Amino acid sequence: MDLTCGLVTGILFGIFLQRSEVLRHDRQLGALRLRDMTIVKFMLSTVVVAMVGVYLLVDLELAKLSVKPLVLGGNIVGGLAFGLGWGLLGYCPGTSLGALGEGRWDALWGILGSLCGAALYAEAYPAMKTTLLTWGDFGKITLPQVLGVNHWVVIVPLAAGAVLLFRWFERKGL
Repeated sequence: MDLTCGLVTGILFGIFLQRSEVLRHDRQLGALRLRDMTIVKFMLSTVVVAMVGVYLLVDLELAKLSVKPLVLGGNIVGGLAFGLGWGLLGYCPGTSLGALGEGRWDALWGILGSLCGAALYAEAYPAMKTTLLTWGDFGKITLPQVLGVNHWVVIVPLAAGAVLLFRWFERKGL
């Protein structure tokens, strides 16, 4: 059942990626140049919906939250590698798969790069486990825990802020 749910939600997510045009190379470059906020709107709405959904399921005791540790060293280096790859190729890993599915063969380079990067990470992991992945280790924390408030005190303003940001983007024609 879990595999079926994953397959169905993956197919739906792929359809949403394609229909929202975030797989288009010009949209990717527009986002990188801060001239087209289609991808930002898509991903931010995904984050807000997921945030509300996950915490609602947790509150209803239908799911458990599995918080991963905040490790600044890994996040900063990984984010720089991700951004460099996205900037050079014009696709992120998820959109490169969707673009390949649409027949854009240039996306194959990003997929191959992702696989090579994963292999390099697996090889370097033992060394990074005692170095890079210990720098700035704050443990398993969440923003509500840091602020000492209920999670809805953070979620509601973030969701409202996203809606206001979307309205501002629309007024600016982004």
